[in-house]
Amino acid sequence: MRQGDLVVRDSYGGDVTFTLGPVVQGQALLKGLELRLLADAPIYDLRAAKPEALQEAMEDENRRARRSIQQLDQFRRQRSETGMREKSREQAGYFEVPGKVLHLDGDVGYLRKSMTLYKELRVPAEGYYVAESAMASALTTLLPKVMPDIVVLTGHDSILKNSKGRDMQNLASYKNSRHFMNAVHAARQFDRGKDSLVIIAGACQSHFEALLHAGANFASSPARVLIHALDPLVIAAKVAYTPSRSTVKITDVLSGTLSGLEGLGGIETRGSYRVGMPVVEWKESSETATIASLRTSKRRNTVS
Repeated sequence: MRQGDLVVRDSYGGDVTFTLGPVVQGQALLKGLELRLLADAPIYDLRAAKPEALQEAMEDENRRARRSIQQLDQFRRQRSETGMREKSREQAGYFEVPGKVLHLDGDVGYLRKSMTLYKELRVPAEGYYVAESAMASALTTLLPKVMPDIVVLTGHDSILKNSKGRDMQNLASYKNSRHFMNAVHAARQFDRGKDSLVIIAGACQSHFEALLHAGANFASSPARVLIHALDPLVIAAKVAYTPSRSTVKITDVLSGTLSGLEGLGGIETRGSYRVGMPVVEWKESSETATIASLRTSKRRNTVS
């Protein structure tokens, strides 16, 4: 087996497909193919994923992901149509300003997928590839620069292998939950308002209660289950297109994720979507963003 191969673990019955990472002293680093899970395993416990089983699983996963994205797109279109009907009485044009997302991701591959989908859904977003341990410090620079409405803090997490007999409320039992919690604290020092800055935090098996207590609006994982790579994006897009005068319907947004209510939870939160009028021409400058750039600007960056 070589780095980059797709493998499964015999000791877990081949339940999750991983990409094989570096092998050090017989221990292989593993990254979930579609799940935000980082693990390690002895090389003798690994076997190549069966192509036919992998193909079937990926087709099923892609169907579920596409269905979730289609539901989000339908939700976005409904918001636009509602705004048009409300403004038609004034016989004037209007423009849309969905909530702006700052997305920090500990996995560059998942970040690229997320940024592609933000663009497809017309959610204004800036994405940065940042190690989970560096997210708190990165936010001190990025928040005043980007001025987002929504922050996504995600990457990889897991319950540590040697913590089966330990207290699951102890942050020491988790690979990256403490880092996510510190990042949420840093964001809340910038803006304490849970409606003015909506925070979505966590990855597979993250310490849900700690992240919510730190100030997150939505977090993973109440049942300590694995979550799909796109689940944080699903929530962010729903918040971005929920009107600012309305609260996000928690059951709707969470049931729209691929991991469901066991994978993510949250608190009552107002949306970030607004409409304005009249439509005017804005000139691009270093000081002023155009309405078009608010809707379509996407950049991928790395913070070291």
